[in-house]
Amino acid sequence: MTTSEAYVIDGLRTRVQVRGDGPPLLLIGGLWGHVGMWDDLLPLVSRFRTIAFDPPGIGETDLPDRPYTIRRLASFAARVLDVIGVRQTHVLGVSLGGAVAQQLARSFPERVDRLVLVSTSHGALGLPGRPDALIRFLRPTAYTSMTGLERTAGRIFGGRLREHPELVRRWHFRPPAHLRAYLFRLAGTTGWTSLPWLRGLTAPTLVVHGDDDPLVPLLNARILASLIPGARLHVVSRGGHLLLLDSAAEVAPVITAFLADRV
Repeated sequence: MTTSEAYVIDGLRTRVQVRGDGPPLLLIGGLWGHVGMWDDLLPLVSRFRTIAFDPPGIGETDLPDRPYTIRRLASFAARVLDVIGVRQTHVLGVSLGGAVAQQLARSFPERVDRLVLVSTSHGALGLPGRPDALIRFLRPTAYTSMTGLERTAGRIFGGRLREHPELVRRWHFRPPAHLRAYLFRLAGTTGWTSLPWLRGLTAPTLVVHGDDDPLVPLLNARILASLIPGARLHVVSRGGHLLLLDSAAEVAPVITAFLADRV
């Protein structure tokens, strides 16, 4: 069963989608990630009750009056759980969503059962990506044309998109609604780092990363896995930044086994 509803969270009309039955799994997307970008993954995690939402200023969620910091985004994610009545959940965060997931596990440890961090880092002081890939990724007009994005997808995201850039057409990329939304989303990430408190995280953690990620180099994942107590690292050979999309059939079994405590 799938429900997609609008709730008022922090005074913002917020799109929340809940799908399936079973243990809850909160999905937190990346910089421009909205609910529709999980479509390819959801059938592969059907044993879970997945909870996805459009973050402030993205997709069908209202733009706030000021940027949301990572800490405030974590509080926003906790409020998503509140409005649908979920006390504790597994959490999967991708890229920027991985930073929010780390902060959620730090600020609300009682809400997080198991933690999966995909294509992400500890934020400031992390190893930066390739300058050319970052410039293309952050360009406001990068997602306005699927033809244009297809031409640059491999250089931006790496992985399977180098050989199959046409895959981006099925993932519902949307540009920010307007420049203010774009600037707000970027501004909120400035200066955040989890480095001082990673050793204090208590949730069992799986770190998943590709070895061909131009935006977030693999060393960042190794740092996360080395500092989070008991964390496991799974490296996807030839996996890019969007490995959860372009290699979903390979990665989903690793994630579901971890969440079911079978590995």
